[in-house]
Amino acid sequence: MKVSFNNLAAKPLNRECLTIMKRCLVSLLLFLLMTPSAWAAARAPVQSLAQDPYASALLVEADSGKVLFEANGDAKVYPASVLKLMVLYVILERIDQGALRLDEMVQVTREAAKTGGSQVYLDPREQFPVEELLYALMVQSANDAAVALATHVAGSKEGFVALMNQRAQTIGMKNSTFHSVHGLPPSEGQQPDVTTARDMVLLCRALAKRPDALQYTSTQSRGFRDNKFMMHNHNKLLGQVNGCDGFKTGYYQAAGFSIAATAIRGGVRMIAVVMGSKDRKVRDAKTIELLNKGFTMIPPKPELAGAAPKPSPAQASPTANPATFATPPPSVVAPAATVASGEQQGGEPASTSPSGDRGWGTFFIGLGVGFLLFLGLFAAAVVVMKRRTGNVRSKYRHRD
Repeated sequence: MKVSFNNLAAKPLNRECLTIMKRCLVSLLLFLLMTPSAWAAARAPVQSLAQDPYASALLVEADSGKVLFEANGDAKVYPASVLKLMVLYVILERIDQGALRLDEMVQVTREAAKTGGSQVYLDPREQFPVEELLYALMVQSANDAAVALATHVAGSKEGFVALMNQRAQTIGMKNSTFHSVHGLPPSEGQQPDVTTARDMVLLCRALAKRPDALQYTSTQSRGFRDNKFMMHNHNKLLGQVNGCDGFKTGYYQAAGFSIAATAIRGGVRMIAVVMGSKDRKVRDAKTIELLNKGFTMIPPKPELAGAAPKPSPAQASPTANPATFATPPPSVVAPAATVASGEQQGGEPASTSPSGDRGWGTFFIGLGVGFLLFLGLFAAAVVVMKRRTGNVRSKYRHRD
């Protein structure tokens, strides 16, 4: 008696194959939902303000505040990570007042450790001095460092945001309202941070008077967590533009690419603010163009005309971090290659694509990894099926 293997085995194997494939698809879906792209998509939709070449721009001579160039200086824009300059300003003033010390240890909270976007991967078991977290805030544009500092200073993010808005009003930033301490896109139920190029110039002029602020904003690279994590500044004008020593970049998709930059030559300091550009390279090129234009319009001070710009502390070698958690768990130490790849949301991506930051670029990376995972699971399922098919064939051979 001859038994057809195909007739007897096809239906059970097809059902088993479908079951395995369903499980694989469910696993793939869960994986994709856990990717950063899903995290970004969960945020509240925000109207895009990015334009070509930019939404607004302003160039001023720092000492006098004289406006040398203006384009939509009072247009409402999203500052993204540029608002971390206000975080820096508030904290430095608290240090001036004696309410805070640079060597004061900050305990990392669970809330800070969970903050996404650009980060230094803080762990709740760690403590760091205020100074080290300020470097993380300015160099790496670390959102987790911003939350840790804000919570330490004011008891909560909301309390620190109130301090930011209060200080903004006292220095004349009448068209700025902050809702976060990091500049990330708003979550559901929250409002986006709003400012103008003119308001940002006011903040930059205040910071430019502080050598301690420029110490952080001019640093190009620095080690964190005993140099296990290398931080790299996203302001590419540092080291490229003569005399540039600040300040900060910012980006998320709806906000576009923004920068508040400053440079000093021959005793004259220029501040250029470019907000809401659709392309990072265009933003940087326009900023360099404005700074150079300013120096041609304002002659150097006679007594300093021949003086070379003071070397920036950015050239210094990375320093060790005196964290009390000397050897953090491996899970919180990111490889240097990951850091060098560029800022994530709340900062600025390495890619020049305006949709790069935790947007389509990250989505396709997650999708690619998920697809590879699916292929692996499917291959395993095929191997199992082949083994079971072999068993069935062997079984029916014995019956023949």
